[in-house]
Amino acid sequence: MIDLALWKRLAILFVCLVGLALALPNAFYSRAERHNDAMTAIERGAVTTPEMAEDIAAWPEFLPSGVVNLGLDLRGGAHLLAEVQLADVYESRIDAYWPEVRDTLRDLRDTVGTIRRQNGPGDALSVRISEPAGLQAAVDAVRGLSRPITSLSGVGQQDIEVSGSGDTLTVRLSEAERAAIDERTLAQSLEIIRRRVDEAGTREPTIQRQGGDRILIQVPGIGSAQELKELIGTTAKLTFHPVRGETRDPNAPVSADQILLPDIDDPERFYILERTPVVSGDDLVDAQPGFDQNGSPSVTFRFNPAGARVFAIYTAENVGSPFAVVLDDQVVTAPNIREAITGGSGQITGNFSVEEANRQAILLRAGALPAAMTFLEERTIGPELGQDSIDAGQTASLVAMAAVVVFMIASYGLFGVFATVALGINVALIFGILSMIGGTLTLPGIAGIVLTIGMAVDANVLVFERIREELKTARGPARAISLGYERALSAIVDANITTFIIATILFMLGSGPVRGFAVTLGVGIMTSVFTSIFVTRLLIIIWFERRRPKQIEV
Repeated sequence: MIDLALWKRLAILFVCLVGLALALPNAFYSRAERHNDAMTAIERGAVTTPEMAEDIAAWPEFLPSGVVNLGLDLRGGAHLLAEVQLADVYESRIDAYWPEVRDTLRDLRDTVGTIRRQNGPGDALSVRISEPAGLQAAVDAVRGLSRPITSLSGVGQQDIEVSGSGDTLTVRLSEAERAAIDERTLAQSLEIIRRRVDEAGTREPTIQRQGGDRILIQVPGIGSAQELKELIGTTAKLTFHPVRGETRDPNAPVSADQILLPDIDDPERFYILERTPVVSGDDLVDAQPGFDQNGSPSVTFRFNPAGARVFAIYTAENVGSPFAVVLDDQVVTAPNIREAITGGSGQITGNFSVEEANRQAILLRAGALPAAMTFLEERTIGPELGQDSIDAGQTASLVAMAAVVVFMIASYGLFGVFATVALGINVALIFGILSMIGGTLTLPGIAGIVLTIGMAVDANVLVFERIREELKTARGPARAISLGYERALSAIVDANITTFIIATILFMLGSGPVRGFAVTLGVGIMTSVFTSIFVTRLLIIIWFERRRPKQIEV
């Protein structure tokens, strides 16, 4: 006899209703999306405007509001392929050693004489001493500054190599340290880019490493590749340097431990600064747009305890001296230190617009990129092209579903109708699960759904054919239906497990569109097994209990 316990029937109905409720926002995509965007903006601290209040009211609060995110090929957006300039990091890393090398050699002044930094390759620190006879002592002393590398690949090795020739001592990064820097720089760049894009409120960006020094960035819904470049292409590097002089000569000579940077407001004015900063943006914990005492847009910032302590000590020891606030290699301001700044916070003022102040705050809050990036490839995909893809996907899905429906009804009659109803519930469950997990739907993902529609009735075909065979043995219809489900179950499970394994491998080893296809295929397999085994069976049982037919045709 065919039968399902009451709790099983209620469980099946509950799953179907929950899936339909989760899928419902996708039928009113724009309203639900506006609601979600407004709620996200409020969570980020935005002031509620009448427009935002209207968007929030556009969707009932008691209903789920999650929608399937549309990928770059469906929504349109920007695509960038960036190359990280790792050589910049080598130069910055070796430059940070100069204060320690200088202080170490000063302690050996009687042996090495005077010391002077020399110009040389960016990835090397060259120091000339006036007493060549003390070169070996200098090399040994500086070699003591080396530190062990903490990465797994560099265990047991030191971060610098120190050599000497004649009267010149040279410090270079070891190969193991360069490899460790490469890994750290790429990981840091990925995280900072992701934070910057998230701060801007974009949806489901794809940010991933490609090769040894490249990063792929795809952001759906953004206006253009140029807009994306403006958001992530700036290093937003904030540093504070002692000022050693001013000049109008852009080619003014400076020593090896100094740099020449322009004024952000007066391009003909240049400052001579110490190369090594007192404190940098790495010590920032927050940055927010605001207004100065004159009502002009500004950016306020706050240091962490370590940065605040260093900044307080420096300002206390240099009252009356000028210091420069440098943002992206431009001097924003160069005031004199009037008193010790112990609060750990400050304000950057300049000719900012409100939008520029907000963007700079986002960049500083997300952190400074450790190295500049060169954009090797950029594409802007318009929303019209994405809409064409959506329309084509909808057409393909409807044609596929219509063909399956016609085949099932023509082949199995009323049982084919039951399979068709289950197929509709199956598609709704796919969208419901994708909405719940925050999945992203791409064009290959639509292909996965279309494929699932065709595969979803496989289990029903196996069951219905098995019921036909059981009816030929002169068993009653109830017994034939029961045996049909029981004896087809193993074949259904085996066939779908093998397909699910393939989908899992595609997800683990693939990337981008391949993973999107794998996700929709895997979700479709789970929902199709559920609807074919449970939903269709429940529909048949309800029909059979009401009609009690003496014989059936399948």
